Amino acid sequence: MDLLNTLVDKGLRRELPTRAEALAVLSTSDDDLLDVVAAAGKVRRHWFGRRVKLNYLVNLKSGLCPEDCSYCSQRLGSKAEILKYTWLKPDAASKAAAAGVAGGAKRVCLVASGRGPTDRDVDRVAGTIKAIKDQNEGVEVCACLGLLSDGQADRLREAGADAYNHNLNTSESTYGDITTTHTYADRVDTVQKAHAAGLSACSGLIAGMGESDEDLIDVVFSLRELDPDSVPVNFLIPMEGTPLAAEWHLTPQRCLRILAMVRFVCPDVEVRIAGGREVHLRTMQPLALNLANSIFLGDYLTSEGQAGHADLEMIADAGFEVEGAGEVTLPEHRATAGGCGSHEGVGCGPHEGAGCGSHEGAGVCGSSSAATTAPAPQVDEVRRDLVSVRRRGAGTDIAPNA
Repeated sequence: MDLLNTLVDKGLRRELPTRAEALAVLSTSDDDLLDVVAAAGKVRRHWFGRRVKLNYLVNLKSGLCPEDCSYCSQRLGSKAEILKYTWLKPDAASKAAAAGVAGGAKRVCLVASGRGPTDRDVDRVAGTIKAIKDQNEGVEVCACLGLLSDGQADRLREAGADAYNHNLNTSESTYGDITTTHTYADRVDTVQKAHAAGLSACSGLIAGMGESDEDLIDVVFSLRELDPDSVPVNFLIPMEGTPLAAEWHLTPQRCLRILAMVRFVCPDVEVRIAGGREVHLRTMQPLALNLANSIFLGDYLTSEGQAGHADLEMIADAGFEVEGAGEVTLPEHRATAGGCGSHEGVGCGPHEGAGCGSHEGAGVCGSSSAATTAPAPQVDEVRRDLVSVRRRGAGTDIAPNA
């Protein structure tokens, strides 16, 4: 396919595809799917070889969030029967993190429910970061605490945080349909605060919330404009007790196309398969490693994931290798320059005429008349049996899955 050859060439040059090209990836047929995976795999291997970075989540504070994000089991009004607890003590959080590091994780992601941290919360997390780093030499720590106020990103950086995660989740035009208690612009502002403080920015999306192909292109192009070092791709876990519990729109093939599109748009960025891979990719998970170079090990915040040992076996059986603690994840130009936004004319910086991202007056990426939105896939069977509430690990006395 000429399209795939063009996308591979652009990916190797870190050149932005057109919207029509990105949309075309999402509308490819099942007969062409393996060709799409093979093409995106060439870009993935060029920048990241066959390495897979392992990340491990520690939920520092679970449930009882005042925000109304429709996808979240910790949201205001959620009836999901999840674990609910207040802040973990630093030693308990460090113990949970150590289990992930022992399983091969080189980054620990510290997450807390809520709109955003108070200054006291930042102090609390600073103590947890110190405890984790004191007991796990060389581990990376990413904080995910919600919307940041002025100066808080700098304080987290001073405390030893390496990265900050705050996802855009969906397109600006549909954001108000998913969340009403804060705005898309609030999320963009927090990612920019992390960047400005010298933290490695981590920002991604959630697929499967009823969005169109255009919405997916909008959010991924906006992410490219924001220039995060890592882009987590979540696939909605439809948790009972949340407004999106009935949203089962994803197939394994759809998930692979989304990951391929993200890889073509963000070729030299750490693309991470995040929540929902077990539910929606299922037995196609090993194929997805040809597209993404990073996964979460074991369980998620409120739901169970694949057994940690099964993750490691999957990586090895698929012909990939776990990235070592001493290896640098990002390509040299990103690792040394703090992202590719500073490379004139290429990479993930502002693109003339792109019309997306956080630039004043730009709004959502412009629509394209060159491609049409593909119809939503028909999902004949929902797999609620694959959705299990987490009952082990952080916040419990039961050993974590790592």
